[in-house]
Amino acid sequence: MDIEQYMTGVGQAARAASYATAKASTAAKNAALRAMAAAIRENCAGLLAANAEDVAQARRDGLDEAMIDRLTLTAKSVEAMAQGLEQVAALPDPVGEVTDMKRRPSGIQVGKMRVPLGVVGIIYEARPNVTADAAALCLKSGNAAVLRGGKEAIRANQAIAACVRQGLAAAGLPETAVQVIETTDREVVGRMIALPEYIDVIVPRGGKGLIERISQGAKVPVIKHLDGNCHVYVDDAADPAKALRIVENAKTQRLGTCNTAESLLVARGVAAAQLPALARMLAAKGVELRGCEETRRLVPEAKPATEEDHATEYLAAIISVKVVADVDEAIAHINKYSSKHTDAIVTENYTHAMRFLREVDSSSVMVNASTRFADGFEYGLGAEIGISTDKFHARGPVGLEGLTSQKWIVLGDGEVRG
Repeated sequence: MDIEQYMTGVGQAARAASYATAKASTAAKNAALRAMAAAIRENCAGLLAANAEDVAQARRDGLDEAMIDRLTLTAKSVEAMAQGLEQVAALPDPVGEVTDMKRRPSGIQVGKMRVPLGVVGIIYEARPNVTADAAALCLKSGNAAVLRGGKEAIRANQAIAACVRQGLAAAGLPETAVQVIETTDREVVGRMIALPEYIDVIVPRGGKGLIERISQGAKVPVIKHLDGNCHVYVDDAADPAKALRIVENAKTQRLGTCNTAESLLVARGVAAAQLPALARMLAAKGVELRGCEETRRLVPEAKPATEEDHATEYLAAIISVKVVADVDEAIAHINKYSSKHTDAIVTENYTHAMRFLREVDSSSVMVNASTRFADGFEYGLGAEIGISTDKFHARGPVGLEGLTSQKWIVLGDGEVRG
C-alpha cells in the first residue's frame, strides 16, 4: 500500500464529509448514533469474536497485563459502548449555540456561535471502545473523524467501524464521516500528524512515549495529556473511614487507567494513626508501597522511594507514599511532581479544601472523592475523546464542547462605522 496516497484519499474524504456533518441536523446525527448502538448490540457476538482474536495475538506478542486489560471486551463493555452512543444522542447539541449577545452603542449586536472544529484525527492504543466513543462525540459535535487504533485491536476496531458505517448510512450521512484506518502500518501516524490541509486537530490516546512522539512531530494542533501521576492527599483533618475508602478505590479499582492514584500523601499529624491502616489495606490488595523514611518507620515493609518514584505513573500495583507536614507541603509536592491530570484531598477542613481547589494546578481537582471520577462519562459529558492537561482550548475530560470552537457573529440593521 502507498501510505501517502492512501492517507491523502482518507484526508480528502474526511474534509468533504466534514461539510456534511457540520450542517447535519441534530435529528440526523442522533438517528445515526442510535442506529450505531443498535448495530453494535446486534453484532455483539461478532465483536467479541474479533476481540478474542486480538487478545490471543496480544498474549502471543507478550503484551503486559495492563495493556491486555485495556484491550479486552466483554458482553458488558459492548453493551456499555451501545449505551454510550445513546447517551451522546441524548445530550444537547452544541453546534449553532449562540451566547453572549450584546448590543453595542453603534447599534450592532455582537455574540458568539459554537461551531465544529472540522476533521478530528484520533490516534489511540488498545481500547477498542474508543472507536465507538470517538465516533459518537465527533459526529454529535458536527465533525468528521479519522481514527487510527493500535495494531493490537485491529480486528475489533474494524468490526466496530462496520457498525458505525451502518449507522451513518441509516441516517443518510456519508459513511466517510468516520473513517477507521484499515492498515497497521506505523507510517500512517506520521502522515496523519502532517496533514493540516485535511485534519484540524489530533487527539492522541495511549502511552507517554506515543503522545510525546506525536506532540513533537505534529504539524496539526494536538489535544493531549502525557501521563497520569495522580495524587491523593490525606489531610490532618481527614475522616479515616473516608480516607480508607477513597484511597482503596483511587488505587485499586483499576490499575491501568490514567486517573488511577499513583501517589499517596499523608499529613504528619495523622500519619501514625492512619498510614498503617492504609498500608495494610493496600498490601491486602497486592499493592507495593514505596515510601519516604518517615513512611518506612511507620510501615517497615514499604520499600524506599526514589525521587523518580514520586514522578512515576506506574499503571501497576505500586504506589509512592510520602508523609508531609501539612496542606502547604502537600500542594507544593503535587505541583512539583504531578502530571496535572487529577489530584484529590481528603479533609473535613473547609479552608484546606478550598485552598487545595484553588492552588493545585491540575485539570481536575477533587475534595473527598476518588480520582477515578476524572472521566467524561462521570462528568456528564456522555463520553470523552480524551483528557487534556493543556490550558488552551480544552482542559480536563474533552467532550462535545471541547470538540467545538466559537466564532464571533454580528447582527446589524444597516449600521455602518463612523
